[in-house]
Amino acid sequence: MRYIFVLLTIFSLGFLNAQNTKRQPIQFSGVIVDGDSLAPIPFTTIIVRGSNRGTIADYYGYFSFVAQQGDTIDFSSVGYKSAYFVIPDSLDENRYSLIQMLFTDTILLRETVIYPWPTKEQFREAFLNLNAPDDDFQRAMKNLAIADMRERANATPNDGSMAYKQTMSQYQSKLYSAGQAPTISLLNPVAWAKFVQAWRAGELSRKKQ
Repeated sequence: MRYIFVLLTIFSLGFLNAQNTKRQPIQFSGVIVDGDSLAPIPFTTIIVRGSNRGTIADYYGYFSFVAQQGDTIDFSSVGYKSAYFVIPDSLDENRYSLIQMLFTDTILLRETVIYPWPTKEQFREAFLNLNAPDDDFQRAMKNLAIADMRERANATPNDGSMAYKQTMSQYQSKLYSAGQAPTISLLNPVAWAKFVQAWRAGELSRKKQ
């Protein structure tokens, strides 16, 4: 009889211990904020340690998922130090809320020096043989050269303003000679003066080429 009582006592203690150690599911929710500015941290990864259960916080740092009492929750986000929280195992309700703060993770990188050439000797040789470009004054003098300007002017087509002036000039010439025989350019001294000037400047031969 005494042995039966001992066995019943051991069985009762084991059953009570199993009841106490059984973890209850809860609705675990909260907000992830910056530890310095208290601004929400979006898209933080939240994982139950030792499992593949978890969730990701939304744009406002809010999260909510089903966990169990006693779970260790890991929080991680790019640029912040990882943190964890252990859900209490003595909760009276089936829900728990948390405001978790994450602090900025400062990473110091080693100094890196970048050279344009593999060695200083090669850089010195390339620098001494460098053909330095002209300064602003020399470029301006080249652009303002008479021959270059004349060549660019001959190769540049008329813009809208010049085409309009040429059209209006032709229209005025037609109006001037309207109702009578048009004037003959061979007897126009101004036209002969322009022809002689263009011939001396060599424009006629350039256009012919």
